[in-house]
Amino acid sequence: MTAPGPLHQRLAELVHEATGGAVSVADALAGDVPLVALGLDSLGLLRLIDAIESEYDVEIDLQGNTGSLDEIAAHLAERVSAAPPTGRLT
Repeated sequence: MTAPGPLHQRLAELVHEATGGAVSVADALAGDVPLVALGLDSLGLLRLIDAIESEYDVEIDLQGNTGSLDEIAAHLAERVSAAPPTGRLT
């Protein structure tokens, strides 16, 4: 596995925080493992959505897309590229 980029690293940290530490940053960075398989529950998902929206100043809908960190990063990158530039994703 290659070194995670800043987006993946930050998302893994947000997953860790949103799950109250139940999902480690290292486990989240596995990339292709569904986050629900790692321990992300519905409350953690709501916390993660809120944290992502606050951090990156975009609205996202991850309901039904609780896939891997890679999938969430791709979804977020798509949303950020469609949103007006804020300078937050550096």
